[in-house]
Amino acid sequence: MQDGMTVRREVLSDAHVDRAESGKTEFMEDFQDFISRYAWGEIWTRPGLDRRMRSACVLTALIAAGHWEEFEMHVKAALRNGLSKDEIKEILLQSAIYLSVPSANNAFKHAQKALSEYSG
Repeated sequence: MQDGMTVRREVLSDAHVDRAESGKTEFMEDFQDFISRYAWGEIWTRPGLDRRMRSACVLTALIAAGHWEEFEMHVKAALRNGLSKDEIKEILLQSAIYLSVPSANNAFKHAQKALSEYSG
């Protein structure tokens, strides 16, 4: 699980992971461990896609699912993983065609918020 926690911290930031860990209750503990072990320790560490490409995939999936809080977090992660603001914008424009204009409209609104909060 340590590899997963390392990747999670590198992608999401120490501050985000520390908040998640400090808010972890007995009820949530197994779920947080599951995320660190499988999402971050197994999937994000696989060969075949670099972190930039994984971030692009995640952004698109979150737009499709309409998970806006998670999307904002992953816009910041995408910047940490090396995507530029222009590349994120292009992902959102592409989503307008293949998902929907209303989904892209929401994505632009939430991305703008995340970009304004990002401190790099």
